[in-house]
Amino acid sequence: MRRLLLALPFALLPLAAAQAAQHQHDHAHEHEHGQDSLGAHEHGVASLNVVLDGKTLELQLESPAMNLVGFEHAASSAADKAKVAAAKVELEQPLTLFALAAGGCKVSETELEGALLDSDAHHEHEHEDEHEGEHSEIHAHYQFDCAKADELKQLDLSELFKRFPATEKIQVQLIGPSGQQGAELTPAQPRLNF
Repeated sequence: MRRLLLALPFALLPLAAAQAAQHQHDHAHEHEHGQDSLGAHEHGVASLNVVLDGKTLELQLESPAMNLVGFEHAASSAADKAKVAAAKVELEQPLTLFALAAGGCKVSETELEGALLDSDAHHEHEHEDEHEGEHSEIHAHYQFDCAKADELKQLDLSELFKRFPATEKIQVQLIGPSGQQGAELTPAQPRLNF
């Protein structure tokens, strides 16, 4: 299934090209500030790749740490460590975050990555990050076995936006029974049909 997610950017290349044309101004602005247009780290914005293949559903969320914990520096204070721990607990509940109850889905794999989630790894890179201006991101990968995959009609990110209010929009790329599609979801419009 991971091969499907790796192939997703290529399958959705026509959608990416169309979106790039729509957001040309934004990307030009990012270039002025020395950032890559397609890989720009933008606070408030996350990306979500979704693949529904038979009874297997796979989600890959990528977000700046700022959206999920409120900062990107090493968690050194007790308050910062508590925020990271709380975000990790939330991210470990994907059935709730993505409202997948309708499909009879069960989590078969969860993988969270990010320097802030592993304080030892982040400590090694903290000095480097401060001087190179790098941004901290959190990546979450989920795989589900859905007994009633045909009943999954909608991806609902309402709970994700509620639990992580600094997330203002999520760029979604989805491959499902109806083909491929892309959308920008927001707290006001948090749903996408499969």
